[in-house]
Amino acid sequence: MKPEVVSSKTIYEGNIFDVFLAKIRQSQVEYEREIVFHNGSAVIVPVFADKTVALVKQYRHPAQKYLYEIPAGSLEKGESPEEGARRELEEEIGVRAGNLEKLIEFFVSPGFLTEKMFVYLATDLAETEQKLEEDELIEIKKVTFSQAFEMIRKNEIEDAKTIVGLILAGVKLGFNFG
Repeated sequence: MKPEVVSSKTIYEGNIFDVFLAKIRQSQVEYEREIVFHNGSAVIVPVFADKTVALVKQYRHPAQKYLYEIPAGSLEKGESPEEGARRELEEEIGVRAGNLEKLIEFFVSPGFLTEKMFVYLATDLAETEQKLEEDELIEIKKVTFSQAFEMIRKNEIEDAKTIVGLILAGVKLGFNFG
């Protein structure tokens, strides 16, 4: 039997996420959960004709360091994951994808967060122009899959979505992680 939501109240409203306090009844037990509501994210592994992949280096304050990541961004309200992937790819890297293929979707941390990430492989790339937002202070680095896999092994890439995306895309394209 699916648990019942007895009540839910908003305790924080933000630009990127909201936080709710939910009271849940499961069997004869009632408990509360703080839930972070997020629209989801589009994540893209952009692979160029020469089989290099673009990484984005940016400062992540919660981690207190610069991280290498694949391009990604929050979905806007009502935006499909594919639309978000196309938008983020052009915003961050300055390319459009002729081919966009979904590799996987997964919950980031389902114990408290509704965010689901949709990971795409982007190929047949055509250069356009970056459309960075004011607070997107990023540096682009192109690497081979061998280099990316080595960066993962050396903990130079520490971001989970990037690790998942690079390994899945690399294996799909015939590169061996092991």
